[in-house]
Amino acid sequence: MINQQLLEPASIVVIGGSNNVHKPGGAVVRNILSGNYSGTLRIVNPKEDEVQGVRAFHDVSELPPTDLAILVVAARFCPDYVDFLAREKQVRAFIILSAGFSEETAEGAQLEQRILDTCEQYGCALIGPNCIGLLTRWHHSVFTKPIPRLTPKGVDFISGSGATAVYVLESAVSKGLPFNSVWSVGNGHQIGIESVLEYMDEHFDAERDSLIKLLYIENIADPDKMLYHATSLIRKGCRIAAIKAGSSESGSRAASSHTGAIASSDSAVEALFRKAGIVRCFSREELTTVGCIFQAVKDPAFFHRTSPLNIAIVTHAGGPGVMLTDALSKGGMNVPVINGAIADELKGQLLPGSSVANPIDILATGTPQHLATAIEFCEERLTDIDAIMVIFGTPGLVQLYEAYDVLHTMIEKCHKPIFPILPSVNTAGPEVHEFLKKGHVNFSDEVTLATALTQVMKTPAPADQNVVINGVDVPRIRRIIDGLQENGAFLSPALVHELLQSAGIPTVPEFVSTDKEALLAFADRCGYPMVAKVVGPVHKSDIGGVTLNIRSREVLAAEFDRMMQIEGVTAVMVQKMLKGTELFIGAKYEQRFGHVVLCGLGGIFVEVLRDVSSGLAPLSYEEAENMIHSLRAYKILKGTRGQQGINQRKFAEIIVRLSTLLRFATEIKEMDINPLLADGDDIVAVDARILVDKG
Repeated sequence: MINQQLLEPASIVVIGGSNNVHKPGGAVVRNILSGNYSGTLRIVNPKEDEVQGVRAFHDVSELPPTDLAILVVAARFCPDYVDFLAREKQVRAFIILSAGFSEETAEGAQLEQRILDTCEQYGCALIGPNCIGLLTRWHHSVFTKPIPRLTPKGVDFISGSGATAVYVLESAVSKGLPFNSVWSVGNGHQIGIESVLEYMDEHFDAERDSLIKLLYIENIADPDKMLYHATSLIRKGCRIAAIKAGSSESGSRAASSHTGAIASSDSAVEALFRKAGIVRCFSREELTTVGCIFQAVKDPAFFHRTSPLNIAIVTHAGGPGVMLTDALSKGGMNVPVINGAIADELKGQLLPGSSVANPIDILATGTPQHLATAIEFCEERLTDIDAIMVIFGTPGLVQLYEAYDVLHTMIEKCHKPIFPILPSVNTAGPEVHEFLKKGHVNFSDEVTLATALTQVMKTPAPADQNVVINGVDVPRIRRIIDGLQENGAFLSPALVHELLQSAGIPTVPEFVSTDKEALLAFADRCGYPMVAKVVGPVHKSDIGGVTLNIRSREVLAAEFDRMMQIEGVTAVMVQKMLKGTELFIGAKYEQRFGHVVLCGLGGIFVEVLRDVSSGLAPLSYEEAENMIHSLRAYKILKGTRGQQGINQRKFAEIIVRLSTLLRFATEIKEMDINPLLADGDDIVAVDARILVDKG
């Protein structure tokens, strides 16, 4: 419920404001005043007549009508203050910095609910409680430092943690990253991260608003809302990066299938970010570095290339240039060799001994003019270069003002993005600071830059969220699910086979029976070799319930007799023995997110390597293909060392068909197809498990 009184209040009252700037009540007043707030600031403090030069009211009853109230008092007093101010003083926006609410105790949750009820009754916006406040170009209503440089095209930062927001700002300020706003949503039960994105989306103005959003998330309360508005903002030209904290699990949880062992709420987050086009980060440094990359690149098309980036490195220090080259190459980017006549031409303009192969090393004795020459050459002559990275520090012998003036001029002049790597933040602190004051950012570590750029470039564009039907028999799927009698159990092989057929997923011919002669007759018709598997137990291999490459009727008969003696076995299934690359796809229903679809190498590799990629159903063909390409084992799937690759388009089609099946059968809570066998152009489902819960 974000409103004008929160964003651009004509008047602000701080309840609990004080002269002690080392406490929140004094610090928030200091920041509002130093931020040159142009409206009327009021203070309520029963013991002071004046607070930091501002007249203090001794009681809230003395206040005139006010737009925004900031509460810095004990939690137990907050509900009554909110009720009185909303009812009697027409306050329509609140920022509650105080802690002691739902994040701590049940009694605190009751206090918070009273505040929420009052805000709903009077149509008030609420930031917090348990937050550091709201920082905008209009008012600095936070009690913390640092206060970053604020500009309309700076970053919008939304954080679920106040302390983390402060540490992110510390990281960002040292890099020169500017901000437009900082939202610390605290408990966020009225205005959470999703609500802020919703407001920014619905009120978006490309000419006026920031195009960069950074998020720190501890809980995704409404995944659908986040997906919708993040996708919408990115399609409007914004770029979004986020940390989702709390991704690990203590110990592996018990699961009844491969997918259950692998899938987790973090898989759901990964899938959501991939679907929306959000760049996922894992540390404060990475988040702010990605923000700086967004700030340094003005053309959005730079991030949506179909081919790897070609990067030129200009340096006067060989080691950092080598490390940067390694990190870029590891991330799938190119540092192309410069050779031939054009290399000789560049070399002739630099000092003897300079290297121009790329990295372009102008030597430690290279001058600012040599720096300009190398950058201009990359901009004008090296037509295949997409971006330029410049490493330029000092051993402490010279001042760098002139060199950084050259770098400033080149950044302003060149069409290709330039990423400045200025490592001497201590030795050349004043020079770096002067450079940042001109509106630039600094990547002080070259490998951190390369790692962050890798994350940016591998993040796909927002996906089409339409359901792909493509021959999937939805009515038949519903008839099967609606007709099920069993609940909370794995389906029989016959029903699994029928569901996969309904989705158009190819399956290997199979026969299930407790009649040995019937199984033998089926094998005679199909031809040997055959595979025999037990029916009943989930993990068949663990109990000796799978026998491969059965080549005769006699061996099959003996295996049938053995398997029927295994505890829990209800029947035996036989299939034609196939060969090929083993693949895996599966899905797990995650509360609030829906179905998370996984793909990877199959067989034992899915558990041993855990090299899987995740997507959020329903999936498009582009999403499925991106999932396949993002696997570490992609080179195997593509074909390596003379081995034939799989039919990637067919694999993607099966992934999409599975996601469509799940879209219309939400009662499926867990499933996997392991393995799918890929041989030439064919991909066939060999074994599958489906858990249905209609509760």
